[in-house]
Order: sequence, then C-alpha cells, then structure tokens
Amino acid sequence: MTMTTKHLDIGCGSTARNPFNHAQLFGVDIIDQVVDFNYRQCNVTLESLPFADNFFDSVSAFDFLEHVPRLIVKDNKTVFPFIELMNEIHRVLKPGGQLYAITPCYPRAETFVDPTHVNFIAAKTHRYFCGSNPGAKVYGFNGVFEELQVKRIRFSQGIDKGYSKLRQKIDDMYYSIYFTKKGHVLWHFAAVK
Repeated sequence: MTMTTKHLDIGCGSTARNPFNHAQLFGVDIIDQVVDFNYRQCNVTLESLPFADNFFDSVSAFDFLEHVPRLIVKDNKTVFPFIELMNEIHRVLKPGGQLYAITPCYPRAETFVDPTHVNFIAAKTHRYFCGSNPGAKVYGFNGVFEELQVKRIRFSQGIDKGYSKLRQKIDDMYYSIYFTKKGHVLWHFAAVK
C-alpha cells in the first residue's frame, strides 16, 4: 500500500507553498476564497486547525507566525493563541512530521514595519517549544518539537511563488539592497510523539 504524503501551509493566501514537495497540498487562511488546492478557511487565532490528528507529514508557515497574538482575552479568560497554534501544529503532524516556518526576527525592521505584526519572534523563541521540557508548557503547550535547524536568514517574498526567474532576480536584488541583514528566522522542527 502506497502512502500519499500531505503538506499543510498555514496563512497561505491564494498561493500555498510546499517546501517538501509532498503529493497533496493543503492550505488554511482567514479569508474565504476559491483556489486550486485543498483549502479550508480558518481563523487560527480563535479556531482549531480543521484536520484530524497525525494527518500531515509537514506543515509550513511563511511570514505568518508574527500575525498570531501571544495573548488575548476571550470570555473573560486569558488565552494564548500562539501557544494554541503550536499545539495545533503538533497535533496535526504525524510522529516525526516537520514544521518549516520563516518569520521576521527581532530586532530587524521587518519585524515592526507591518502593523499587523503582533507577535515578535526573537532568535531564541523556538526554545519554548523544543527539547525535553519546553518552556511553553507553563502556558499550556503540550507537545514537544525536536530542533532540526534554527538560523537567521534573508528572506525574499518571491521565494517559491511561481514568479518568473527575472522577477525573482529583481526581488532578490531589492532585498539585498534594502534588507542587507538577515531579518528573518527559519524554524525547522520535527514533532516528537
């Protein structure tokens, strides 16, 4: 029996990304839209991911985690949407499934430019979710991720979007001129279950 591999891109907009080239591509975002991949509308700040446990081989989040609030008040209770999203990502990943996330990283300007950036990720934020005793457990995180790779990178918005080679080259030149520092951080984790 052949197993079909599945990938989920969170915050995909109209163009889901598939960094591991899995056979089936799924996407979630807050907007209601019709696209040419398996798409579900979902507000991950308030809702669980609409998929079964252990469903995906991999999950990605490109320029998305910074949009998920760390703290909100819901029904007179403190809720930690970022922690809950990390719980949800862990839940839908198969054992050993991989998370690949790229997000602006403090203190670079990219972190603060967009007024919808409400979750400022620092170089060591990942430690709250990795290792045998993740720091986020205190706030309700119930998973464990193994750190495969964490590094600062220079990230181009045109990456993997199907742009022409010329457009990608222009974008790369723009980013190398105006964003010469490595303004993003790459998280590559494996779900430990």
